[in-house]
Amino acid sequence: METMDRYIRFDWAIKRLLRQKANFGVLEGLLTVLLNEEVKIVEILESENNQLTADDKFNRADIKAKNSKGEIIIVEIQNTRELYYLERILYGVAKAITEHISLGERYYEVKKIYSVSILYFDIGRGEDYLYHGQNTFLGVHTGDQLLVTTKERDAIVTKLPAEVFPEYFLIRVNEFDKAAVTPLEEWIEYLKTGRIRPDTVAPGLAEARQKLIYYNMTAEERHAYD
Repeated sequence: METMDRYIRFDWAIKRLLRQKANFGVLEGLLTVLLNEEVKIVEILESENNQLTADDKFNRADIKAKNSKGEIIIVEIQNTRELYYLERILYGVAKAITEHISLGERYYEVKKIYSVSILYFDIGRGEDYLYHGQNTFLGVHTGDQLLVTTKERDAIVTKLPAEVFPEYFLIRVNEFDKAAVTPLEEWIEYLKTGRIRPDTVAPGLAEARQKLIYYNMTAEERHAYD
């Protein structure tokens, strides 16, 4: 296997990369392998925390984006333990829902929210490095999933509550301790080590590698490259 190159840590690099729309493919790659569907970012939304230098004293970096379906994706990188962390991400999701529906709009304008937490601290006990939370309504006596009937474009359709309610992903970076084989594992490996394989085919990682090589150049090297 080819040796891997080490780059700037993701929590700082992604903020810098996403200042340019041309670099959205990096975040799209992570979300595509995480959600297991192609994700296209059309806009980076205003966020409370913008981390512009590697030694800023913030404990977290937040990215809020909108995909091509109009859904909101919150990506949060948390470096240190925080009390009531789950309560805070719940608040963040609730706030995002209310921020993106205007007073007087119908409820069908509410957009689905994905909350992705990249955690560099030990949040608790568990054997996996990736946890997924999703709302379902199960029959207390039958165990079946409830299908809800709604009206869309003058047609009656059924949908699962999971298609409407927020989804949560908790990535416990420090718990990843295996050889990366899948694209998702390659991404988690980068999140943990800052290393990217030169031969990577994981969505977004090859692009991230090229961008980060550029950022690692000296001013003279960039001038020659440009």
